[in-house]
Amino acid sequence: MSSALLVMDVQRDVVDIADDGSGYLPRLRRAIDAARAAGIPVVYVVIALRPGYPEVGPRNRALTAVARAGLHVEGDPGTEIHPDVAPLPGEVVVTKRRASAFSGSDLDMVLRARGIDSLVLTGIATSAVVLHTLCQANDLDFGLTVLADACLDLDPGIHRFLTDTLFPQWADVVTVDDWTNALTPR
Repeated sequence: MSSALLVMDVQRDVVDIADDGSGYLPRLRRAIDAARAAGIPVVYVVIALRPGYPEVGPRNRALTAVARAGLHVEGDPGTEIHPDVAPLPGEVVVTKRRASAFSGSDLDMVLRARGIDSLVLTGIATSAVVLHTLCQANDLDFGLTVLADACLDLDPGIHRFLTDTLFPQWADVVTVDDWTNALTPR
């Protein structure tokens, strides 16, 4: 199996809203550094919507709230990947238009072109991009791992329910330390 680490929606505005002071960014950075050291591609996914939000329909409650708040507009500084976990030159950054990393993006094409058939998921929020991407990746027959402590949600209870109860039905759910230790030759 050929794997990729997905770093999803870890953008300035999202981190400003969700970071709970638990050391999320340094943990995520350890996972990114370990993936790079092991030769595992790191693929970044960002949400960015066009000015005026033409892709946001009135029945999409989540994106309507985003539009009302004026968030995630292409080119705005808040849509940039947080500098603590920024991509290196040559690393792929995929732009999506919906909750799933696959929706409105070319992620599937990028992964398949590289022969990637297994994904390691990280990101903000567990109940949004991680959940939606996990469900769609499962339907697309990718092997799946979720780094539970490299995911973050505004609601810690929902995060725990998803990582403890729902996600294990479709994916291996491990910590950053367990995953990075498994990558390190002994």
